[in-house]
Amino acid sequence: MRRVKRTGALLGVLSLMLVLSGCGTSPVDASSTGFWDHYIIWNFIRAIQGLSSIFGHNYGWGIVVFTIIVRIIILPLMIYQMKSMRKTTEIQPQLMALQKKYPDRSDPEQMRMMSEEQKRLYAEAGVNPVAGCLPLLVQMPILIALYQAIFRSETLKTGKFLWMQLGDKDPYYILPILAAIFTFLTSWLSVKAQPEKNAMTTGMMVFMPLMILVTAISVPAALSLYWVVTNAFSVGQTLLINNPFKIQREREEKARLEKKKARKLQRAREKALKNKKH
Repeated sequence: MRRVKRTGALLGVLSLMLVLSGCGTSPVDASSTGFWDHYIIWNFIRAIQGLSSIFGHNYGWGIVVFTIIVRIIILPLMIYQMKSMRKTTEIQPQLMALQKKYPDRSDPEQMRMMSEEQKRLYAEAGVNPVAGCLPLLVQMPILIALYQAIFRSETLKTGKFLWMQLGDKDPYYILPILAAIFTFLTSWLSVKAQPEKNAMTTGMMVFMPLMILVTAISVPAALSLYWVVTNAFSVGQTLLINNPFKIQREREEKARLEKKKARKLQRAREKALKNKKH
């Protein structure tokens, strides 16, 4: 059920991408009409230009600051996602036990019962199965709007930042490589926080950076810059809010206390048994 919901959310995002990507290619300015062009694209352009004026009209720094502001705005959503993901990792043993309890995927009755027990488990743990898709649903329109803001604004498209032109690809592939590295670090930190690893999470830890690298190589440097900043922000955010090293220490301490409690109960039973014999 969880995979079905995630798949549906991803399909929805892809549909949104197709719709928004076809919204127009003509230049956007203050006279542009239509909700997408006038209220979204034009305001993105204005925001980046306004922020760039602080740095001597350097549009690259404007994109950096704009990205950080966007990340701060959606931070509550990201915190909610992280908390939900942490709760989900803690109930992974119970979820795996349910899969073993109902192994026959071809049996509709078993699948129905497993789905009901999973829902009950999620509700008891306070987990929202689709929470992991929410940041993607929010960020994808932002990414598309940023893409169009660059290509539909002559000013931003011809803007320069460090060694590159924002409307062209990074000639040295430095930004795509950095975007892939920060994506890997974000995935690695998330996986490290999980009590149990599996082939799928390990595979995604490798697949996602590669996908970002390949995509970033073929898109304008401005989008690669956005990915670098947003993924670097994600690394810092994870270390501050969902630090896997802290989580592991807490998990180990909890396991140690539980073992200690079990030993005490065992000694108490043994002592009671001895007293009973005497």
